[in-house]
Amino acid sequence: MQRLLSFGVVVLFVVMTSTTLSGNQERGGNDRLKDRFVGAWRLVSLEAPGPEGKIHKADSTGLFVFTRDGHASVQVMERNPTPQAAAGPDQYSAGGYEATFGTYEVDENAHTFAFHVEGALVRNLIGKDLPRSFEFSGKQLIVRSTRPEEHWKVIWERY
Repeated sequence: MQRLLSFGVVVLFVVMTSTTLSGNQERGGNDRLKDRFVGAWRLVSLEAPGPEGKIHKADSTGLFVFTRDGHASVQVMERNPTPQAAAGPDQYSAGGYEATFGTYEVDENAHTFAFHVEGALVRNLIGKDLPRSFEFSGKQLIVRSTRPEEHWKVIWERY
């Protein structure tokens, strides 16, 4: 387990380093909307409906990484997880922890991106496309599901 964790830290470091280097070399004057995703984002806020249906802020921490070549990885940990039941068609976490990686494509006109899941802690997500709407506000990236039955919002801030 320790070797697996060490390997994960090394992979994250390599991805973040290569993203920073390629970002500095390729920025130029081309500031496309997709380019604004590239880099590492820390979790600021996660809002989701509780069992009673009211929206609450989860006590969570997390990291979302987007690479210039279209790969992404997200990890979110609830500090004090409660027993959970799937709130929608997909359950994203297990035991208060979400870990997912894959590729992403941005639709700049619709302000959406599709996260194509290649690997996940919750294995029934593997192979799925997760549609997301987004908006940028200063140093923040605000993400919501495009699915009408899912009523959550996540705010990420650039490191």
